[in-house]
Amino acid sequence: MKKRMDELTTKQEWAGFVEYIMYIQDRRRLLITNLIAGMMRGMGFAVGFTILGALVILLARQLALANLPGIGDFFAEVVKMVELKLR
Repeated sequence: MKKRMDELTTKQEWAGFVEYIMYIQDRRRLLITNLIAGMMRGMGFAVGFTILGALVILLARQLALANLPGIGDFFAEVVKMVELKLR
């Protein structure tokens, strides 16, 4: 029984290996898979950065509304620098 189980396990491991080799050799399938994976990764970065940026802006707005002494001056300087760059 143990010998039969070992044989089945070995065959199953080789089946996965053979499928992987076939996948690597199929250039078109590999290209399409990697293209889709890259697009999804890029979309994930974009969505994540957008959410993170929105959270930072919300936090900055709350800090500005809190009218804290040091932070209010910092935001005033940032606004002045932006206005100077726009001119």
